[in-house]
Amino acid sequence: MLVIKLGGSAGINLDPFCEDIARLSRTGEKLIIVHGGSDATTRLSEQLGRPPVFITSPSGHTSRRTDRRTLEIFQMACRGVLNQQVVERLQRLGINAVGISGMDGRLWVGQRKAAIRAVENGVTRIIRDDFSGTVDTVNPQIIHTLLSGGFIPVISPPAVSTDGEPMNVDADRAAASTASAVGASALLLLSNVPGLLRQFPDESSLIREIKRTDFQRAEGFAQGRMKKKVLAASEAVLAGVQRAIIGDARAAEPITSALAGQGTVFA
Repeated sequence: MLVIKLGGSAGINLDPFCEDIARLSRTGEKLIIVHGGSDATTRLSEQLGRPPVFITSPSGHTSRRTDRRTLEIFQMACRGVLNQQVVERLQRLGINAVGISGMDGRLWVGQRKAAIRAVENGVTRIIRDDFSGTVDTVNPQIIHTLLSGGFIPVISPPAVSTDGEPMNVDADRAAASTASAVGASALLLLSNVPGLLRQFPDESSLIREIKRTDFQRAEGFAQGRMKKKVLAASEAVLAGVQRAIIGDARAAEPITSALAGQGTVFA
């Protein structure tokens, strides 16, 4: 069983991704797709006259500032549009996919953050009206039900808080938690880069393998959103997933290539 997380950055073509999913599905492989929607949300936010705001935590992780209106735009773009675009392509290829969110069946449950810290111009400020959180619990029953029925789950944020509110969560880390919960043999994190680069953006500086003893050191090479991918890959392996691979979603056969070791392998 594989959990495949498709990045939501610009420059990713859904067609080769879905064609690769279809090829693997026909071999009998059980597949679970998780996706984000960063670029789609940014574009829709701009179209609606509400430009996105990104914040950086004291630890250096960047995330979207998610007030209630931004959360609604995120749901429109991620769950409403991008999720259905993936499902549509798979259906055209004869693959019976079902789109769900982390809220459905309380699949992804966590605590909404009462307050978050953001660093602006060297000053840390507290934000209290943000609808973001982390996935603390994965309830995989709905995934197993779909898989046993011959369906491929296509999962997007948001998650649901313990109080029943939608939450923006990091899809990479949610995918890692999902991979652990379902006993996946591998987690694939596909993005618009070939993997973790020692000297970003030089793609020839790709780091091909990260051992457990180097997980913490690996985060030092990560820039921007790659920090979350490195964290997610590390978390998955430490939680029992055999390997996690940060691979290139731009490849002609992105999943097959990643499984063949084309990317950065955490094990």
